[in-house]
Amino acid sequence: MRFRNASVRSKVTALIVSLTLLWAFAAWVTLREGVNLLGAATIDAQLVEPSEPLLVELQRERRQTVTRLGSGARGADKALRDQRARTDAARAEFAASLDSTALSVAADDALMERVGTVRGELAELDTARKSIDAGRAGSMQAAAALYNDIIDSLYRMYDSVAAFDDKEIAKHGRTLSEISRSREWLAREDALLAGVFARGDFIGGEHPEFVATAGVFRQTLAEAMSKLPDEDLKAFDAWADSASATRVRAMEEQLIQHRAGPLPVDAEEWRKAAEATLADMQRTTLAAGDRLAESIVPVAVGVVARLALAGGLGLVAVIASIVLSITTTRHLLAQLRKLRDAAHELSDERLPKVVERIGHGEVVDVSKEVPDLDFGDDEIGQVGQAFNAVQHTALSVAAEQAELRRSIRDILLSLARRTQGLVHRQLTVLDVMERRETDPEELKELFRLDHLAIRMRRNAENLIVLSGSSPARTWRRSVPMLDVVRGALAEVEDYTRVTIMPLGDVVLVGRAVGDVIHLLAELIENAASFSPPYTSVQVSGQVVANGYVIEIEDRGLGMKPEDLAAANARIADPPEFRITGTARLGLYVVSQLARRHDIQVRLKASPYGGTTVVVLLPQDLVEVGTDPLPHQGEAPPVLPRRAVAVAERAPAAHNVRQLKVASEPSRQQPLPRPFQDEPLRPPKQPPSQPSNQPPSQPPTRAPNHQPAPRAVPAPTGESEETVEPKQPEFTPGGLPLRVPQANLAPALREEGPSTPDDTEEDDDIRSPEEIRAMMGSLQSGTRLGRSEAAKMMGEQPGGDT
Repeated sequence: MRFRNASVRSKVTALIVSLTLLWAFAAWVTLREGVNLLGAATIDAQLVEPSEPLLVELQRERRQTVTRLGSGARGADKALRDQRARTDAARAEFAASLDSTALSVAADDALMERVGTVRGELAELDTARKSIDAGRAGSMQAAAALYNDIIDSLYRMYDSVAAFDDKEIAKHGRTLSEISRSREWLAREDALLAGVFARGDFIGGEHPEFVATAGVFRQTLAEAMSKLPDEDLKAFDAWADSASATRVRAMEEQLIQHRAGPLPVDAEEWRKAAEATLADMQRTTLAAGDRLAESIVPVAVGVVARLALAGGLGLVAVIASIVLSITTTRHLLAQLRKLRDAAHELSDERLPKVVERIGHGEVVDVSKEVPDLDFGDDEIGQVGQAFNAVQHTALSVAAEQAELRRSIRDILLSLARRTQGLVHRQLTVLDVMERRETDPEELKELFRLDHLAIRMRRNAENLIVLSGSSPARTWRRSVPMLDVVRGALAEVEDYTRVTIMPLGDVVLVGRAVGDVIHLLAELIENAASFSPPYTSVQVSGQVVANGYVIEIEDRGLGMKPEDLAAANARIADPPEFRITGTARLGLYVVSQLARRHDIQVRLKASPYGGTTVVVLLPQDLVEVGTDPLPHQGEAPPVLPRRAVAVAERAPAAHNVRQLKVASEPSRQQPLPRPFQDEPLRPPKQPPSQPSNQPPSQPPTRAPNHQPAPRAVPAPTGESEETVEPKQPEFTPGGLPLRVPQANLAPALREEGPSTPDDTEEDDDIRSPEEIRAMMGSLQSGTRLGRSEAAKMMGEQPGGDT
């Protein structure tokens, strides 16, 4: 902000400084390549060349040490002591070169760290010698390993030397390092054989080690030679075809094929051939390294020349840019600043407000609210005109889209209201037909049709929610949470797969019953649809600190973490409904219903592999430990009690649900008003349902409440008493608790203890569905008997007289 308000002189100065810095950066990039190449030459002279004699002397000392141990002698003889002296001299020369100032400037941190490692390994050389002379080193392989560690640290140092910017030079340096490493494998092979020749034969794992070492030498040498340039390749081909190298390969083959008995190779012959081969290979490698170092100098000179040309031309370009900036920047920046400010004001403030007002259906004067930008006819003015065209197009499209969305919402709402009214009438007609029907098969089909109609009602209410309105179903009183869940199951296709766990003694306030039923139905339908048909969906609930939680868990394939996050974000912050976004309308409906009552819905992965939906109802929507209040003037609902003396227990093989159900002669009932309280309609169970129904089966529609049984008069001589029916208690599942002898007359209470069969019968608590089926069967049998009796007497059946 401060820089934007600065003067034009300051901006031009900043532009000049930036161009100068850009030129300096480009010059440094060119110069750095040359500096690196010159540094490579310094490192080669101060580090690589002094280390090569040390490497050779270490290899020779290793060979003599292994030969001494292979012969069984202890201590150092004159030849070994002379070799150690030569190694110490090379070590001192190498240590002196490491203290060079030029080396510390040219080398980077990684290289200096590996140089320090080499220093540490060389410092341990004296300790290793004493251990070998005292016989504490162990076998020949262990003694050779002490020298191998020092040599390996040198080769790791060479690996850092070859890491430079120039690709060709870096590649050539790495290739020479690989050839030098191949020579080390040949030296290790020679040291191993020296000990074997001193002993007279291979023992233990020495022969497999020799074969592996020879194979590594051949493989690494072949790979390295394939990367050499033509000049160096010719030199190494000449070395490979030499007599000594050819003889070494022939003796290697003989030793590789050797299995037992005396060695097929003479020790002295191998020593001469191996020493000659190693020496020739070292000379060839050093010659290739010298040629590489010589090639670095002209490349560096060429880089410096390019730097001079690039730097001079860049400086000229910077000066020209300064002149042009001073002459043209002032007017250009002023115009651009005005255009930028006007465009930002239009796009950030005016245009969004106008589009929002058009979306709400207001009539807007576009020319007044969003005026055109006028900056002349030059290039900047043409940019302003293009922006004007963009804003006009955006406004026209916004108006069309807003009108289209309003039309679609109106159409959806109209169709949904009509469909909802027809479905309400259809449900009322079906209810009357179900009460009149006595045939179990026909009643079963009517129940299926009733269930389909309830699902149609939910789809119609989905359209109402999508249109931005509220469904007409409302409740004026609280409803038990179990009935709310059952009402949701009535609107689900695969309700037989749903298992309801104990939900507790909780009721839901009436204003939220319809929306919560709809929300739970959408979630349960989704859980049942996206899980295998042989699995169940579990619905449970409990009271928590922030309200009441309902969990819906399926055993399906689940969702990916990114899909879960997207679904939760869609529910928490639903986007604007559009016709194109029809893939997951259920989530949109759930989000709208949840937002209406401040309900939190969250999806998470289930430990069983499916998905768990957590629905948190706020505290103001639930009441704990409160029975739903009846309408004014209504009697409290009481389930009819089973009379033991009248209805006997059904056999185990036949459930009372299998008995035929018949209703009273239907009385004409008025159709319910569209916005009147409507009882929850759980899915209706056909009477022919088998007795081994799984626990996930929702209960059928609750039967009509029967009046409490009247008191039975006492015997003569006793005062007549009336037993007041006690308000029934309910289980956590919503079923009434049976109280023994609660509705019996005093005379019956004074009877002696019942027989075991009677006790077992009293302890049995029948569900409301079984009571309804039993009473319907009794009524159907009674009507059928009266009808047959009327036919025999020549009377017309159909009455209760």
